[in-house]
Amino acid sequence: MSRSDHFRSGGTAMDLRQQRKRDHVRLAAAWQERRPSPAAAGPGAGWEDVHLVNHSLPELALAEIDLTTSVAGVRLAQPVVINAMTGGADDVTAINRDLAAVAADLGLAMAVGSQTAGLRDPAVADSYRVVRRVNPKGIILANVGSDATPEQARAAVEMVEADLLQIHLNAPQELRMPEGDRDFRGRLEAIARMVEEAPVPVVVKECGFGVSRDVAVLLHQAGVRAVDVSGRGGTNFAWIEDRRAGLSDPDPGLQNWGIPTACALAEVAALGLPELDLIASGGIRHGSDAAKALALGARAAAVAGPVLLRQQREGARGVMAYLQQFLTDLRAAMLLAGAGSVAAMGQVPVVVTGFTGEWCRLRGVDLMALANRSER
Repeated sequence: MSRSDHFRSGGTAMDLRQQRKRDHVRLAAAWQERRPSPAAAGPGAGWEDVHLVNHSLPELALAEIDLTTSVAGVRLAQPVVINAMTGGADDVTAINRDLAAVAADLGLAMAVGSQTAGLRDPAVADSYRVVRRVNPKGIILANVGSDATPEQARAAVEMVEADLLQIHLNAPQELRMPEGDRDFRGRLEAIARMVEEAPVPVVVKECGFGVSRDVAVLLHQAGVRAVDVSGRGGTNFAWIEDRRAGLSDPDPGLQNWGIPTACALAEVAALGLPELDLIASGGIRHGSDAAKALALGARAAAVAGPVLLRQQREGARGVMAYLQQFLTDLRAAMLLAGAGSVAAMGQVPVVVTGFTGEWCRLRGVDLMALANRSER
């Protein structure tokens, strides 16, 4: 039985999938517009609890801050990724075209949205392929679910001529989705097979619910060498699915489920797993948020919701202005913390307080060591 059997009267599976893509874009932008209060949405990503220590004598020039980094052996010109958003419907092609154009101009890596639709229906594959066409030399991440086969993973990579393969985890979203998955057995084994057979390195990514240290260990044991912790605090896909389903009284505990991004990043980074590069996403809206993520152990930060909102409002011009300012502010925060490179940023002192600090303390993160690292 297909997942769309939940919506028997709603048209074909392909029709439903394309409508879901449109709904996700519309509601993700709506979420960014409304930005509910913490009382309504629960704790945020936790960046307000992460404090960089000012270095009054940085002895650095802003123009010489080195933003190059690498993820799973792939060099990135900037430690900022335009994260997975959409694809799979004709009327979202323009979104990916705009984002790819900006990524090309700024030298940013970009992930496409889940390619399941394109793998099942060649008619919508161009909504993904447009990214490589517009950005022929950039770093592109293909995107499949954790239930994909190695053959599907290879096809997704080939579709966009990808440099990396993103495998997304989203059990909380699926459970809120009327037509979503209900059986998650065998996912770790499927990921291990894709890691072994994929023609490019794999990044495993959550979808706004956070990767815990325990899951990071399992992924590392399966051969994964890069994880996007993608915690709570950004676009809330549980809220989006509850809106799609028309729930009048959704369970707030499930709607606000997840590990805040700063908490997830800190506890996974504290493991010190060899050859496991971390990306931070979820509630990263400003360059200073990205700087804090780098200080906590990320090799790069990824943004999606704020980018989508600006694309919907102002097109590529709005996205360009936003990301240019984002990169300027990231450089400024790095200079003010005394770090001339991404690697150096991972060694500056960082003080973690509040809810995030309490979470980290209870999960065994050595906050004293983080707060007292050498600045230079």
